[in-house]
Amino acid sequence: MIARLKAAEKGLLYIHRHCKGDASETGLVQFAQAIYDLDQHRKSHPTHTYTSNNKQIECLIPFSSDIKFNCFIRDMGGDEGLTLFMKGAPERILKRCSKIMQNGAEAEFTPELRAEVDQANKDFGKLGERVLAFAKCKLDPSKYTKDYKFDLKGWKTWGLDMDKSAADYASIEGSFPMHDLCLVGVVSLNDPPRINVDLSVQKCRSAGIKVIMVTGDQPPTAAAIAHKVNIIKHPNREFNHMVNELGMTTEKAWEQSTGIVVHGDLLAEKHLA
Repeated sequence: MIARLKAAEKGLLYIHRHCKGDASETGLVQFAQAIYDLDQHRKSHPTHTYTSNNKQIECLIPFSSDIKFNCFIRDMGGDEGLTLFMKGAPERILKRCSKIMQNGAEAEFTPELRAEVDQANKDFGKLGERVLAFAKCKLDPSKYTKDYKFDLKGWKTWGLDMDKSAADYASIEGSFPMHDLCLVGVVSLNDPPRINVDLSVQKCRSAGIKVIMVTGDQPPTAAAIAHKVNIIKHPNREFNHMVNELGMTTEKAWEQSTGIVVHGDLLAEKHLA
């Protein structure tokens, strides 16, 4: 019966098929499925595994709200060998890239290209779009063989700092490149607020309740969504907008602003200080 149901589902238009994962993952899957068959692509390029202490180790770093990205090492087959793929928040991926994919070839990620990508990221974010960045790195087959023991548990000791380069930890046993990656591109997804959230926020305000939104989205996206649901009533008077876009001093912006978006990294810095 299960086999019949799966066969019947494959006969449906791809956007009507059951898809596991959160809104971002399912959106990406449905987008990619229109280009090529994901099931076949995954079978052709499986996640790399190796054996350690009689256990099969799958080479991946799962997404978490702490690191804001996930990472896979896939076996691309033939002469391609092993390739690392990383997907996550632009502010966590772009700093790890020293190259960018252009017309199917890797090119230097120059300051001019960085500025162009940053602007696209900001433009998408201001529309309330959720933006994800994608990067990859083809691993040197002379070092990263099929039997190489990738350190997927202790990677934070050498791979967490975004300002490093791959050469800084190349000699560490079990390490693998998590810097000097090649940026493949950015994708924006429209994940609109649920219906009537704005009315609920307005009722809370009328009752004297101060509403604060906590989100994993980057600041421009967070500000746009907060405006859509009535948390930020006047987007032109949001603190960061007044400082970065209008050129006000922080003191003057603080006096006149009616809302503020605070990045989690800043909160962490203040807490540690």
